[in-house]
Amino acid sequence: MKRPKSLPKFRDEDEEREFWAKEESFDYLDWSRAERVVLPNLRPSTRTISLRLPESLLADLKVLANRLDVPYQSLMKVYLAESVMREMREGRTPADLAEQVREPAAPYGRGGQSRGLSRKKAPASRIRRKA
Repeated sequence: MKRPKSLPKFRDEDEEREFWAKEESFDYLDWSRAERVVLPNLRPSTRTISLRLPESLLADLKVLANRLDVPYQSLMKVYLAESVMREMREGRTPADLAEQVREPAAPYGRGGQSRGLSRKKAPASRIRRKA
């Protein structure tokens, strides 16, 4: 095994976080000498947020949670975590994700659409024509 590179000195956690986002730990650490550590009292940090959801989405989420006999907020965290992990694996670009969010036919998407149903077209009498 080749000798690991020496680690740079970091000014703060942000600089270290940026470094590890770009570098592979195998280049800097000898993982064959690593030991497993158990931290029994460590809990993941959480933050309270406010989130606006379409009423139909929230109602459907509560129905599913009730069927599974779990709190709806816990179920929402599971679904969100699964979705984030999937997107990270698939490596979609920010532009791809933005397009998906803007997709008018998306379930619970913008424009008052729900459950993937298409909107009715406005009557011809209500459509303004350019002069």
